[in-house]
Amino acid sequence: MAKYYQPEIETASHEQIKAWQDERLVKQVQHVWDNVPYYRKKMEEKGLTPADIQSTADLHKLPFLTKDDLREAYPYGLAGKPMSECVRIQSTSGTTGKRVVAFYTQHDIDLWEDCCARAIMAVGGDKEDVVQVAYGYGLFTGGAGLHGGSHKVGCLTLPMSSGNTDRQLQFMTDLGSTILCCTPSYAAYLSESIHERGLKDQIKLKAGIFGAEAWSQKMREDIEKGLGIKAYDIYGLTEISGPGVAYECEAQTGMHINEDHFIAEIINPETGEVLPEGTKGELVFTCITKEAFPLLRYRTRDICVLTREACPCGRTHIKMSKPMGRSDDMLIVKGVNVFPSQIEAVLLEQGYPANYQIVVDRVNHSDTLEVMVEMTPENFSDSLAKITSAEKALVDALKAMLGIYAKVRLVAPKTIARSEGKAVRVIDKRKI
Repeated sequence: MAKYYQPEIETASHEQIKAWQDERLVKQVQHVWDNVPYYRKKMEEKGLTPADIQSTADLHKLPFLTKDDLREAYPYGLAGKPMSECVRIQSTSGTTGKRVVAFYTQHDIDLWEDCCARAIMAVGGDKEDVVQVAYGYGLFTGGAGLHGGSHKVGCLTLPMSSGNTDRQLQFMTDLGSTILCCTPSYAAYLSESIHERGLKDQIKLKAGIFGAEAWSQKMREDIEKGLGIKAYDIYGLTEISGPGVAYECEAQTGMHINEDHFIAEIINPETGEVLPEGTKGELVFTCITKEAFPLLRYRTRDICVLTREACPCGRTHIKMSKPMGRSDDMLIVKGVNVFPSQIEAVLLEQGYPANYQIVVDRVNHSDTLEVMVEMTPENFSDSLAKITSAEKALVDALKAMLGIYAKVRLVAPKTIARSEGKAVRVIDKRKI
């Protein structure tokens, strides 16, 4: 068994996991109190000192951190180590606002890469594999995390970064890539390109590790069929470390959270109340081993469910569901909560590809919702009657899902720009 399947950690008893978390949380709270004045002030405002946090049972007493705090404290206000002890920064993509910057000591990077190595091992990776990392490199965490994890497993690592599809396919075929790491939208694009060029028989992929954007179960099935692989989810945030905070195993029934490094909670996004296991709510993470950017009770804004149900793989760490939407970029249209994932589910169920855009606008003081949907070559038609009929069917399906009317506009194949990075699914003109 390869080094980075760590059964003593990944299959530890719940009692052992709690003991690790209790000890590390107490130590981390003291570290933050001593080294992060911004958060110490938040604790003081609640009348707290480190002595008030004796175990995970006291976690709920601590104040939350949000992305607004990260922006307010930019650039150094939440750093837990002097810059002389930090060796790297990474940054968010900026898709939901101003970029935020996270710092890493070498210790932080080692632990992050360990987490990514676990993710690669969980999909069957070992030193015989060729891992093609087509996430972006640079400030984005995707490329760096899976790159380091691949090295730790001992795989041959192809640091492709995103884009340049011709080169991606050349190396994939010439070097026999077996594990692909990228965004799901780019995986779908690569699948299209492989079939268009008649390369399917030359592809040796067996698994894909896809994250950084929302994707549905139907999209997973389409990618698996198109590439002839098993497609696995991976979860992470730059603020917490990057990909590898949680990852899917062979069961594909949720992502195991690396509980020896992160404590997960589910809260009511409106009240902040901690909710019981199995309840849908907002995911909150506390970092208990990070040195340079040790966030406590960070609100991710991702909506999901946590469960400790036994997993067939034998791993015992708590699992999170695929995020079901977000509490901050959830669209409110005519007073109705609308998640892009709901719209994607309808489109894929109706046989349309995962390339689409949602446009929200306000006309005469009233919200409008339009979904631009790309037809497949098979269902493409220039018959106005057929297009009108197909659009009406989608309008009805979307109304059944959302409860409100959404205008549908079918467009020709390849009309919507393909994404090589994080897909831009929503254009909200009300904010422009």
